[in-house]
Amino acid sequence: MRPAAMRDQASAPAPAEGADFPVAAGVLFGLGLGGFFDGIVLHQVLQWHHMLSSWYPITSIENLELNTLWDGIFHSATYVFVVVGLFILWRRARGRHLSWSNRALAGSLLVGWGLFNLVEGLIDHQWLGVHHVNEQVDRAHWLAWDLGFLAWGLAMLLGGLWLLRDAAPTGWGGSRRAAAMRRAGEGGLRRDTKTLRRAWPWLVLAAGLGLATMPAWRVLAFGIRVSAEDLLQIRCLPW
Repeated sequence: MRPAAMRDQASAPAPAEGADFPVAAGVLFGLGLGGFFDGIVLHQVLQWHHMLSSWYPITSIENLELNTLWDGIFHSATYVFVVVGLFILWRRARGRHLSWSNRALAGSLLVGWGLFNLVEGLIDHQWLGVHHVNEQVDRAHWLAWDLGFLAWGLAMLLGGLWLLRDAAPTGWGGSRRAAAMRRAGEGGLRRDTKTLRRAWPWLVLAAGLGLATMPAWRVLAFGIRVSAEDLLQIRCLPW
Protein backbone atom coordinates (compact mmCIF):
# COMPACT_ATOMS: atom_id res chain seq x y z
CA MET A 1 0.00 0.00 0.00
CA ARG A 2 1.36 3.42 -0.89
CA PRO A 3 2.25 5.83 1.95
CA ALA A 4 -0.29 8.42 0.72
CA ALA A 5 -3.08 5.84 0.75
CA MET A 6 -2.02 4.72 4.23
CA ARG A 7 -2.16 8.33 5.47
CA ASP A 8 -5.61 8.81 3.94
CA GLN A 9 -6.84 5.62 5.56
CA ALA A 10 -5.43 6.62 8.92
CA SER A 11 -6.99 10.08 8.76
CA ALA A 12 -10.42 8.80 7.66
CA PRO A 13 -13.07 9.02 10.36
CA ALA A 14 -13.98 5.83 12.13
CA PRO A 15 -17.32 4.32 11.16
CA ALA A 16 -20.20 5.19 13.41
CA GLU A 17 -21.06 2.79 16.19
CA GLY A 18 -23.76 0.31 15.32
CA ALA A 19 -27.29 1.46 16.02
CA ASP A 20 -30.24 -0.67 16.99
CA PHE A 21 -32.92 -1.53 14.48
CA PRO A 22 -35.44 1.37 14.32
CA VAL A 23 -38.44 -0.19 16.00
CA ALA A 24 -40.57 2.88 15.23
CA ALA A 25 -40.16 2.21 11.50
CA GLY A 26 -41.18 -1.42 11.94
CA VAL A 27 -44.26 -0.44 13.95
CA LEU A 28 -45.31 2.01 11.23
CA PHE A 29 -44.79 -0.69 8.60
CA GLY A 30 -46.99 -2.98 10.68
CA LEU A 31 -49.71 -0.34 10.92
CA GLY A 32 -49.58 0.10 7.16
CA LEU A 33 -49.62 -3.64 6.43
CA GLY A 34 -52.55 -4.11 8.78
CA GLY A 35 -54.45 -1.35 7.02
CA PHE A 36 -53.62 -2.72 3.58
CA PHE A 37 -54.76 -6.22 4.58
CA ASP A 38 -58.01 -4.85 5.94
CA GLY A 39 -58.65 -2.59 2.97
CA ILE A 40 -57.57 -4.96 0.20
CA VAL A 41 -58.63 -8.37 1.54
CA LEU A 42 -61.68 -7.55 3.66
CA HIS A 43 -62.98 -4.52 1.73
CA GLN A 44 -62.21 -5.45 -1.88
CA VAL A 45 -61.48 -9.17 -2.28
CA LEU A 46 -63.90 -10.69 0.24
CA GLN A 47 -66.16 -7.60 0.35
CA TRP A 48 -67.20 -8.36 3.92
CA HIS A 49 -67.61 -4.68 4.66
CA HIS A 50 -66.71 -1.17 3.53
CA MET A 51 -65.61 1.82 5.56
CA LEU A 52 -69.13 3.12 6.33
CA SER A 53 -71.20 0.10 5.33
CA SER A 54 -72.94 -0.15 8.70
CA TRP A 55 -74.02 3.51 8.62
CA TYR A 56 -74.63 3.59 4.87
CA PRO A 57 -75.41 0.04 3.63
CA ILE A 58 -74.59 -0.74 0.02
CA THR A 59 -78.19 -0.47 -1.13
CA SER A 60 -77.79 2.41 -3.59
CA ILE A 61 -75.26 3.89 -5.98
CA GLU A 62 -74.91 6.94 -3.72
CA ASN A 63 -73.99 4.79 -0.70
CA LEU A 64 -71.60 2.72 -2.82
CA GLU A 65 -69.81 5.85 -4.03
CA LEU A 66 -69.58 7.23 -0.49
CA ASN A 67 -68.14 3.97 0.86
CA THR A 68 -65.70 3.73 -2.04
CA LEU A 69 -64.48 7.26 -1.33
CA TRP A 70 -63.93 6.48 2.34
CA ASP A 71 -62.16 3.24 1.46
CA GLY A 72 -59.74 5.34 -0.59
CA ILE A 73 -59.22 7.80 2.26
CA PHE A 74 -58.55 4.88 4.59
CA HIS A 75 -55.96 3.47 2.18
CA SER A 76 -54.33 6.90 1.90
CA ALA A 77 -53.88 7.07 5.67
CA THR A 78 -52.26 3.63 5.80
CA TYR A 79 -50.04 4.65 2.88
CA VAL A 80 -48.80 7.60 4.95
CA PHE A 81 -47.80 5.17 7.74
CA VAL A 82 -45.65 3.17 5.31
CA VAL A 83 -44.02 6.27 3.80
CA VAL A 84 -43.12 7.70 7.22
CA GLY A 85 -41.76 4.31 8.32
CA LEU A 86 -39.60 4.12 5.19
CA PHE A 87 -38.31 7.65 5.84
CA ILE A 88 -37.36 6.74 9.42
CA LEU A 89 -35.61 3.56 8.28
CA TRP A 90 -33.67 5.47 5.62
CA ARG A 91 -32.53 8.16 8.07
CA ARG A 92 -31.38 5.61 10.63
CA ALA A 93 -29.57 3.38 8.13
CA ARG A 94 -27.92 6.12 6.10
CA GLY A 95 -24.22 6.62 6.80
CA ARG A 96 -23.97 4.13 9.64
CA HIS A 97 -23.95 0.44 10.36
CA LEU A 98 -27.43 -0.64 11.39
CA SER A 99 -27.87 -3.66 13.60
CA TRP A 100 -30.31 -5.67 11.49
CA SER A 101 -32.37 -8.14 13.48
CA ASN A 102 -34.99 -10.55 12.15
CA ARG A 103 -36.66 -10.70 15.56
CA ALA A 104 -36.76 -6.91 15.90
CA LEU A 105 -38.25 -6.57 12.42
CA ALA A 106 -40.85 -9.30 12.94
CA GLY A 107 -41.65 -8.07 16.46
CA SER A 108 -42.13 -4.46 15.44
CA LEU A 109 -44.30 -5.49 12.47
CA LEU A 110 -46.50 -7.60 14.73
CA VAL A 111 -46.77 -4.78 17.28
CA GLY A 112 -47.86 -2.34 14.57
CA TRP A 113 -50.34 -4.76 13.00
CA GLY A 114 -51.73 -5.70 16.40
CA LEU A 115 -52.16 -2.05 17.35
CA PHE A 116 -54.01 -1.44 14.10
CA ASN A 117 -56.43 -4.29 14.80
CA LEU A 118 -57.07 -3.12 18.35
CA VAL A 119 -57.64 0.52 17.40
CA GLU A 120 -59.75 -0.44 14.38
CA GLY A 121 -61.73 -2.98 16.37
CA LEU A 122 -62.41 -0.77 19.38
CA ILE A 123 -63.12 2.54 17.62
CA ASP A 124 -64.64 1.64 14.25
CA HIS A 125 -66.36 -1.63 15.21
CA GLN A 126 -67.44 -1.11 18.82
CA TRP A 127 -67.52 2.62 19.57
CA LEU A 128 -68.56 4.25 16.30
CA GLY A 129 -70.02 1.16 14.67
CA VAL A 130 -69.26 2.46 11.18
CA HIS A 131 -68.74 -1.12 10.02
CA HIS A 132 -68.13 -4.63 11.35
CA VAL A 133 -65.68 -7.33 10.34
CA ASN A 134 -68.08 -9.61 8.47
CA GLU A 135 -71.41 -8.07 7.56
CA GLN A 136 -72.21 -10.90 5.13
CA VAL A 137 -73.17 -13.27 7.96
CA ASP A 138 -76.29 -13.05 10.09
CA ARG A 139 -76.35 -9.89 12.22
CA ALA A 140 -76.42 -11.99 15.39
CA HIS A 141 -72.89 -13.21 14.56
CA TRP A 142 -71.33 -9.80 13.93
CA LEU A 143 -70.10 -9.45 17.51
CA ALA A 144 -68.34 -12.82 17.40
CA TRP A 145 -66.38 -11.77 14.31
CA ASP A 146 -65.54 -8.41 15.91
CA LEU A 147 -64.27 -10.09 19.08
CA GLY A 148 -62.21 -12.53 17.02
CA PHE A 149 -60.63 -9.59 15.20
CA LEU A 150 -59.71 -8.01 18.56
CA ALA A 151 -58.30 -11.30 19.87
CA TRP A 152 -56.19 -11.65 16.74
CA GLY A 153 -54.82 -8.14 17.22
CA LEU A 154 -54.04 -8.74 20.90
CA ALA A 155 -52.23 -11.98 20.06
CA MET A 156 -50.07 -10.21 17.47
CA LEU A 157 -49.31 -7.36 19.88
CA LEU A 158 -48.22 -9.71 22.67
CA GLY A 159 -46.21 -11.87 20.28
CA GLY A 160 -44.48 -8.82 18.86
CA LEU A 161 -43.58 -7.50 22.31
CA TRP A 162 -42.16 -10.91 23.22
CA LEU A 163 -40.00 -10.93 20.08
CA LEU A 164 -38.78 -7.40 20.76
CA ARG A 165 -37.82 -8.30 24.31
CA ASP A 166 -35.99 -11.38 23.08
CA ALA A 167 -34.22 -9.28 20.42
CA ALA A 168 -32.58 -6.98 23.02
CA PRO A 169 -28.76 -7.26 22.93
CA THR A 170 -27.24 -9.54 25.52
CA GLY A 171 -25.42 -7.88 28.35
CA TRP A 172 -27.43 -4.68 27.83
CA GLY A 173 -25.50 -2.00 29.65
CA GLY A 174 -22.80 -4.48 30.67
CA SER A 175 -20.18 -3.53 28.11
CA ARG A 176 -18.95 -0.42 26.37
CA ARG A 177 -20.36 -1.59 23.04
CA ALA A 178 -23.76 -2.30 24.59
CA ALA A 179 -23.73 1.11 26.27
CA ALA A 180 -22.84 2.78 22.97
CA MET A 181 -25.65 0.89 21.24
CA ARG A 182 -28.06 1.98 23.94
CA ARG A 183 -27.05 5.63 23.52
CA ALA A 184 -27.39 5.33 19.75
CA GLY A 185 -30.80 3.75 20.17
CA GLU A 186 -31.96 6.50 22.52
CA GLY A 187 -30.76 9.18 20.12
CA GLY A 188 -32.47 7.43 17.23
CA LEU A 189 -35.68 7.15 19.22
CA ARG A 190 -35.66 10.92 19.77
CA ARG A 191 -35.15 11.48 16.05
CA ASP A 192 -37.93 9.01 15.23
CA THR A 193 -40.27 10.81 17.62
CA LYS A 194 -39.48 14.15 15.96
CA THR A 195 -40.19 12.61 12.55
CA LEU A 196 -43.51 11.24 13.77
CA ARG A 197 -44.47 14.68 15.04
CA ARG A 198 -43.81 16.10 11.60
CA ALA A 199 -46.01 13.41 10.03
CA TRP A 200 -49.07 14.07 12.18
CA PRO A 201 -50.23 17.12 10.15
CA TRP A 202 -50.45 14.93 7.05
CA LEU A 203 -52.55 12.38 8.92
CA VAL A 204 -54.81 15.14 10.22
CA LEU A 205 -55.11 16.52 6.68
CA ALA A 206 -56.17 13.12 5.35
CA ALA A 207 -58.79 12.80 8.09
CA GLY A 208 -60.01 16.34 7.44
CA LEU A 209 -60.46 15.67 3.73
CA GLY A 210 -62.52 12.65 4.62
CA LEU A 211 -64.69 14.50 7.09
CA ALA A 212 -65.34 17.18 4.49
CA THR A 213 -67.17 14.57 2.41
CA MET A 214 -69.55 13.77 5.25
CA PRO A 215 -71.33 16.88 6.52
CA ALA A 216 -71.64 17.08 10.28
CA TRP A 217 -75.41 17.32 10.11
CA ARG A 218 -75.59 13.85 8.53
CA VAL A 219 -73.56 12.32 11.35
CA LEU A 220 -75.61 14.19 13.96
CA ALA A 221 -78.90 13.20 12.35
CA PHE A 222 -77.80 9.58 12.19
CA GLY A 223 -76.84 9.61 15.87
CA ILE A 224 -80.16 11.17 16.88
CA ARG A 225 -82.07 8.60 14.83
CA VAL A 226 -80.19 5.65 16.31
CA SER A 227 -80.58 7.01 19.85
CA ALA A 228 -84.32 7.49 19.34
CA GLU A 229 -84.68 3.97 17.97
CA ASP A 230 -82.82 2.53 20.94
CA LEU A 231 -85.01 4.43 23.39
CA LEU A 232 -88.15 3.24 21.62
CA GLN A 233 -86.96 -0.36 21.74
CA ILE A 234 -86.46 -0.25 25.51
CA ARG A 235 -89.68 1.76 25.92
CA CYS A 236 -88.11 4.76 27.61
CA LEU A 237 -90.17 7.18 25.53
CA PRO A 238 -93.93 7.52 26.15
CA TRP A 239 -94.60 7.71 22.40
